[in-house]
Amino acid sequence: MTAAVPEVLLLDGVLDAEQAAGTVRSILAEQQPDGAVPWFRGHHLDPWDHTEAAMALDTAGEHAAAEAAYRWLAERQNPDGSWYAGYAYGKPGHADGEVCDTAKETNFCAYLAVGVWHHHLSTGDEAFLGWIWPTVRRALDFIVAQRLPGGPIAWRVDEDGRATDEALLTGSSSILHALRCGLAVADYLDEPQPDWELAAGRLRHAVTHHPERFLDKDRYSMDWYYPVLGTALRGPAAQARIARDWDRFVVPGLGVRCVSDRPWVTGGESAELAMALWAIGESDRAVDILRWIQKHLRHPDGSYWTGYVFEDDAIWPEERTTWTAGALLLAVAALGGDPATVAVFGGEELPTGLVVQDCC
Repeated sequence: MTAAVPEVLLLDGVLDAEQAAGTVRSILAEQQPDGAVPWFRGHHLDPWDHTEAAMALDTAGEHAAAEAAYRWLAERQNPDGSWYAGYAYGKPGHADGEVCDTAKETNFCAYLAVGVWHHHLSTGDEAFLGWIWPTVRRALDFIVAQRLPGGPIAWRVDEDGRATDEALLTGSSSILHALRCGLAVADYLDEPQPDWELAAGRLRHAVTHHPERFLDKDRYSMDWYYPVLGTALRGPAAQARIARDWDRFVVPGLGVRCVSDRPWVTGGESAELAMALWAIGESDRAVDILRWIQKHLRHPDGSYWTGYVFEDDAIWPEERTTWTAGALLLAVAALGGDPATVAVFGGEELPTGLVVQDCC
């Protein structure tokens, strides 16, 4: 690390200065010389989690490392604006950086826009923003091309180049966030994108009013809180949604279930719910959840285990993922008032897109 961690990453009962520094180091230790941030060496990189880790590095002032991560994406973008779903790093049978999953998941491809806007707000680097703008534009043009009737975005383009005719609520909520961040970049650079505005408006309407347009993944906690985290819902509607399934997904003292019918709490979902709670003014509950997961998911080196099976008192899977650490740092940064993280995940300053009613 180049300097002491910023105060925004210090949170009583969650991270002190030494602990925060350890968590940042745990991400930097996995970043590869080419800028890639895999889940961990010996596994793979996906573009969404890679971007999440880069944003966490920016909260810590590790701007050069974050920029290297974004340059990795720019250098590997496919001609159609997409990225593949998986790139191997230390994975048996594959060279580093080799594609190991040739599908294209749309929320993976969109998330660069969130990271780029966060990086610009963190650094004020206009030259880099201008340099990476064509990459962002191609990525979101690829996303908009996968629109389905009624506003959702197809969740996947298969190896044969055909998009599925199904959408995921979690993925589409994340894509809405990305479109709004992309519009913020476009506004800043005076590059109007009316197609993105229309797509964002239709997508937001679908997420907030038409759950039947998405695959039924109700047993997953992400489908519960992502319409809030992805900025589609705020105010009473968001409060009601969180209250509705709180007891189904939250295990007091432990964290958030990944799946409602499994005795398994996960660090990524817990940190993301904490950020969603912060976004709707429930910071006390957010801090509680972050404190809970320190007990059983934090490793002494500052990294985080992916999950904990509480009926068996067992860590599972036995892996420590950069995206879990990244989500934790972003949640703490939001609670600590980091301006870039507050602006990006609070959503109040992001363009909304067009306001639309039901569409076909």
